[in-house]
Amino acid sequence: MRNEAQRTHSIFHHLGSLAELIGAVLVLPAVVVVLYWGERGDGVGTLGAFLLPGSACFLTGVLLRRWFRPEVLDMTGSMLLCALGWLVASAFGALPFVLGLGASYLDGYFEAMSGFTTTGITMFSGLDRMPHSLLFWRAFSQWLGGLGILSFFLAITFRGAGEHHVFGAESHKISSDRLAPGIFNTVRMLWRIYALFTVVSVALLSLEGMPVFDAVCHTFTGLSTGGYSPHDKSIGFYAATGHPHAALIEYTVVGVMLLGGINFLVHYRVLTGNPRALGDTLEMRYWWRLLAGFVGLILVALALGTDLGPSLASGPVGERLAALEDSFRTTLFQVVAILTTTGFATEDIGGAYFPALAKQLFLVMMVIGGCVGSTGGGIKVLRVAILTRLMGRELFRSRVSQRASTRLVIDGRLVSEDEVHRVACLFFAWIGLLVVGGGSTAVLSHQDAWASFSGMFSALGNIGPCYISQADMIAIHPGVKVTYIFGMLAGRLEILPVLLLFSRRAWR
Repeated sequence: MRNEAQRTHSIFHHLGSLAELIGAVLVLPAVVVVLYWGERGDGVGTLGAFLLPGSACFLTGVLLRRWFRPEVLDMTGSMLLCALGWLVASAFGALPFVLGLGASYLDGYFEAMSGFTTTGITMFSGLDRMPHSLLFWRAFSQWLGGLGILSFFLAITFRGAGEHHVFGAESHKISSDRLAPGIFNTVRMLWRIYALFTVVSVALLSLEGMPVFDAVCHTFTGLSTGGYSPHDKSIGFYAATGHPHAALIEYTVVGVMLLGGINFLVHYRVLTGNPRALGDTLEMRYWWRLLAGFVGLILVALALGTDLGPSLASGPVGERLAALEDSFRTTLFQVVAILTTTGFATEDIGGAYFPALAKQLFLVMMVIGGCVGSTGGGIKVLRVAILTRLMGRELFRSRVSQRASTRLVIDGRLVSEDEVHRVACLFFAWIGLLVVGGGSTAVLSHQDAWASFSGMFSALGNIGPCYISQADMIAIHPGVKVTYIFGMLAGRLEILPVLLLFSRRAWR
């Protein structure tokens, strides 16, 4: 009983500290309200939409910290804290949408969970008319969720034993390898790199003619691989409105998304003078090959299935080169956006622009996702490499001898059998959740099987775009929304911490 009480007290005490931090963060968009006072609905209403939830969240945190005493957090307790932290953050993060837009609480909660998990599925349209403060909150929630709410909590306020367990609770986003001695130094170094990339991206996009507010929002959501845009047309807004540097903006955003999709430990090695880090590991080699392979396949599919091929075979050289560059840029942008699970778009991925083969490949990319230690979702490239090597090992043993000793080696290190089993278990759980989510969508909506499964692919992979139209997604059955909320959280936390919430033994 004493150990059970210790774990419960520890979880809820630290959850109180996390709630205090979230409450403080919720107040920050009030600055944007003041800056855009009187424009597009920003004013007293939106000011209260942030100050009231922020105050309530902070007060809840104070009460939890006083009611529960601090104890040492073990790994199980850290996982429970992790899952509860995301649920609480979304619970209070939903209120600005409810108070500021009059949205239902379910839609507000969906939007907040989609933001913090950097998924990017949205319940709202008319973004070009939405108050700036709420657009900022959508983008800022994704930026916070990029490296993880708990890692932000650890870097800013956490002061207690068991910090290495808290760090490990989100280890699929931040590799367990350390950049510097001590957990705090490692996490803070990662956030410094994240902040550096944020500043550079905002500066570049601003210099290219993007409004500063748009540059901030697209940086927050591009680097975090979240995909919330302040425009209904996403990045395609600039080409559609005739922006003179629309193409350059798209290439810059591609670079920002790539930064988010790569392991931040690789960024650290590059920034400390080792550019070979971009290709000296198995995961990075797989990463670049996957990018090149998907771009090449989709370009071939475009040439064979659309009028791109004939347009390249005839006409003036300048027009042919322009058509090729446009197709290459559009394809590159969409492949990077989906493989990094960002969700930005210049073309509707379910529309007529992309042929059927491309749409099938997009689903494959949603499952793969970014690199381990990145802000991207999905299974992760390294785990795909491990599963590929595992298949190769079993084929080798079948050819030679079942008793042959064939341990998996990745980058000169033995991969433990426990890790292999964990990867296989995670993949199995993904398939199971995809079946449940796709099936529930098909039963509770008028969507066909293709669109139904793409919706759960999108939620579980934390990517955003799918083959369900925006209007249909907003109006979809509440049961499907709840399923997707669970899928977004499970995908972001890699399932186990979420399942532990339902285990009585985990709380003991």
